[in-house]
Amino acid sequence: MQVVDVWTGRHANALRTALRLTNESFAQTLGTATRTVAKWNAEPDLVPVTELQRALDTALQRASQEAVARFVSLLKNHPVPNSMSSTGIVRQAGFDRKSENAEYRLLYDADIGQILSWLDDQVGWSVGQARQKVGAALSAMEVCRFQDLAHGRGRVSQRRISDALASYYGDVGKGFDLYRTESADVRAMTSILTRREWLDLAMPLGVGRDDLRLRWDHRLPVASLDGVGADAAVRRIAEALALGGKIADTPIYRLLDIDVSKRGIRGDVGLSDFVGYALTVDLLENELVDALAAGRSVRPGRMPLRDQRLPTYESVVEIGERICCGGVLALFAAARPATRRRPQGDYVLLIQQRSGQVLNAARRLAVIPKSFHEPISDFADDAQLASTLMREMEEELFGRAEVDSTSTLPRRADPLHPSRLSPPMRWLSERAFGESSWRLEATGFGLNLVSGNFEVASLVLIEDETWWAEFGGCIEANWESHGLRQYSSLDHSALSHLIGDPSWSNEGLFAFLQGLRRLSVIGGGRVDLPSIDLGI
Repeated sequence: MQVVDVWTGRHANALRTALRLTNESFAQTLGTATRTVAKWNAEPDLVPVTELQRALDTALQRASQEAVARFVSLLKNHPVPNSMSSTGIVRQAGFDRKSENAEYRLLYDADIGQILSWLDDQVGWSVGQARQKVGAALSAMEVCRFQDLAHGRGRVSQRRISDALASYYGDVGKGFDLYRTESADVRAMTSILTRREWLDLAMPLGVGRDDLRLRWDHRLPVASLDGVGADAAVRRIAEALALGGKIADTPIYRLLDIDVSKRGIRGDVGLSDFVGYALTVDLLENELVDALAAGRSVRPGRMPLRDQRLPTYESVVEIGERICCGGVLALFAAARPATRRRPQGDYVLLIQQRSGQVLNAARRLAVIPKSFHEPISDFADDAQLASTLMREMEEELFGRAEVDSTSTLPRRADPLHPSRLSPPMRWLSERAFGESSWRLEATGFGLNLVSGNFEVASLVLIEDETWWAEFGGCIEANWESHGLRQYSSLDHSALSHLIGDPSWSNEGLFAFLQGLRRLSVIGGGRVDLPSIDLGI
């Protein structure tokens, strides 16, 4: 009997073709949505969720001998290297699919090739030396070792991370403090460095008050890498390959200066590249969490990457002197009508558990959408914060793969043109922001001590309950999420317990708490929220 180790969109599409089924018929066979089957064609490397893996196994087992032969033939004729031929993809038990895929990507993935070339240039290695070092790291530290590291990080609580950073940096002063809340239900502290005037903004986005200007003439600082930094970068690439993480050298915005108040968020951004961020300051997160997981000291002088790149509070707040990337993340809340089980209308709150494929806050709780602030087509106009939120709603909630910056699909000139919007987003776009239909608001701003990122906490609030009734079933998280959770805004006990969950990311908890504070003001009879008092 033929067995597929890990189903991807490519395998699923080959099986559908071999069975001579349409997308609709194949979806019915598997018990999923037609749009899910269509996404496998658009994203051949997409790995379906566990339930669909089992459904695909069953479909293959039930296939006729002729269909199985066509399936194997389709994979065999697919233009991939010999090491990834159908005899390697479809195998008897015991084949190490992840190791094989890592080696394949190291040799043939164009994005990985660009990243390796960047690393050669920054360190001063000869061409191909980065590839050799990553290959050696994959050989020396097998996939299971990287998996053990990832699981170890997941056992380090959000509070241990924030406490360790508070201890590392010491007293703050100068009007800054770490974001923390107090209530009768639960206390929380995060690694978000903020100011009182940066909180509870209640500032509408997308109406001219989020005014970030792109400075084309600002030169990108050279990302220097010493021996320790180069070794850490090699391990980061090897780990991403071994665990199936997505990494692409795409442009992102770098914050140069910022002015935040209830009147607006104004400032300047420059263009940076994601690899320059991912292989430098973003390495600080794993250095910190790995040390905590292993019980090592995180004092100054014991954290070589942090000691070099983000050693003091002053270095954190001097955003124009370093690589300060970051993004926008929002608590998503949609009004629901009363039902027999819920006699009172409420808001459904969506929380995600991040997947192991993401580079930031992997396997941790976060609000959704959550994204790096980055351009997609119009670099100047996309600098507005609302542009990132709208794009991420399309990608992370409404299934628009072509607006994913890591996608290898051809780019449209205007992927967010009204004619291309998903039905849920089209409904929203046809209604102006406001109290009657929906709101898009910034609720807070801060700098995350984990990697020095800027974080714009936001709230997406859909107040017309007909939207959820019509489109709630269309919401489907993308590859960045391991799963979605629903919470009712009337479930005081569950929300109190959620606030204290140790698996939060620091920025996720920041956005969640700020979103709840805003909802407590405007939610009316639809909310019964824990009291959340600022401790700053």
